[in-house]
Amino acid sequence: MSNKIRCSHILVKNATLANELFERISKGEDFSKLAAEYSIDGSRKRGGDLGVFGRGAMVRPFEQAAFALNKGEVSKPIKTEFGYHIIKRTE
Repeated sequence: MSNKIRCSHILVKNATLANELFERISKGEDFSKLAAEYSIDGSRKRGGDLGVFGRGAMVRPFEQAAFALNKGEVSKPIKTEFGYHIIKRTE
């Protein structure tokens, strides 16, 4: 089990938009372009890239979802105190 992973995410305020974006990604739309357009945090400037992080660095629901993904996999929307995240594990 890896101690550090690299992920990107798209963070939005509501579940409806999160689910819509998840569907669009599932149909092949570019994750980083959607992140740059829709994400509400600073990672949008990097196409959603959050860099490398270890356990304990992110809020628990986010961390659990991120560490459960395989490389290249995208999560269904995850709700945290910040909003709804779609997470892509990049390495």
